[in-house]
Amino acid sequence: MTEMPKKKFSPRSARGDKPRYGEQKPKLKRSGDKPRFNDDQSQGFKEKSDRFQDKPRPRTNDDKPRRAGDKPSNFKSRFKDKDRDKPRYGDDRPRRSGQKPPFGKTFPAAPPPMDSEQAQEALDLLYGHHAVLAALDGDRQLNRIWITSHLRHDIRYRTKIQTAKANGTVVDEVDNFRLNQITHNANHQGIAAQVAPYHYWELGDLIDKAKSQSTAPVLVIIDSITDPHNLGAIIRTAEAFGAQGMVLPQRRVAGITSTVMKVAAGALEHFPVARVVNLSRALETLKESGFWIYGTVAGKQTALHQADLREPMGLVIGSEGEGLSLLTQKHCDHLITIPLAGKTPSLNASVAAAISLYEIFRQRGFDRPTLSHPASDLPEVSED
Repeated sequence: MTEMPKKKFSPRSARGDKPRYGEQKPKLKRSGDKPRFNDDQSQGFKEKSDRFQDKPRPRTNDDKPRRAGDKPSNFKSRFKDKDRDKPRYGDDRPRRSGQKPPFGKTFPAAPPPMDSEQAQEALDLLYGHHAVLAALDGDRQLNRIWITSHLRHDIRYRTKIQTAKANGTVVDEVDNFRLNQITHNANHQGIAAQVAPYHYWELGDLIDKAKSQSTAPVLVIIDSITDPHNLGAIIRTAEAFGAQGMVLPQRRVAGITSTVMKVAAGALEHFPVARVVNLSRALETLKESGFWIYGTVAGKQTALHQADLREPMGLVIGSEGEGLSLLTQKHCDHLITIPLAGKTPSLNASVAAAISLYEIFRQRGFDRPTLSHPASDLPEVSED
């Protein structure tokens, strides 16, 4: 029997034997790998390393206090802490009424709503029976009229509304709720109108008109009165006593606004007002035209009732606080004062104007006002 030669094997590799079937190749463990099931963990312990990479790293937001049962979040914020206070995109856009600002961001408070006077000035509104009826009867251009359906068919407005509509005025029939919105809850009495800006007269035209109406005309001149209510009251009083017009400077004086028109109660439809750039120059122009300039001041001056007020004149009214400026006083021919018996040092500008105008026209013809019905004709009232 022949003997088989022995098989020669090559020397073993330095890497070791190949794994047999069913055996798994040992894997290198990485930092953070979890042990497998049934892996032998009794391989001893490594020594602690001082290297930074070997230390456990804290997760984001792990240091914040958490609610009971909450797990730490793995969410990693893409915003840095220094960027958290910056406004987000779109935060500067205007927001709708009632919309809340985004969480964590504060906005400046909204401006306070306009009161009735400010809204009235913004729209140049007239409202109420007297003011609107006077505007309809006069030459003022009305851009728009808001009126209730009940008042539109009133005999006082029916024809006038039709005439205004034919002249190009827009007429809207609205309810009281809409009128309250337009006038900001003012006492509109069922009607409101938007008027065109007031057309001021030229000073020369005003002088010519005043001289054509009277041999001794009276013009009221305003200095430093900025309150529209005072100005409207002076206009109403001056027109009622028969003055021929008014002169206003452009600066430091209220203009003819809707508030002035409302307080004047229709007097502006029959009372011309001129506006000048330089009041001192206007006073000199009036002097050259034959007017005597009387200024009202507080102090020891000529008493109102002692002055001769029967000639063509311009009556200068100043504000209650500042009075007439020194420059205006220098251009006056006479300074007059209203004597006061009480401790009150001065009067309201509109009250001072009313007293002065009454004295002017008292000296010119009517010593005392007459009643349309004497007291003897009044019915007797029984006293119970």
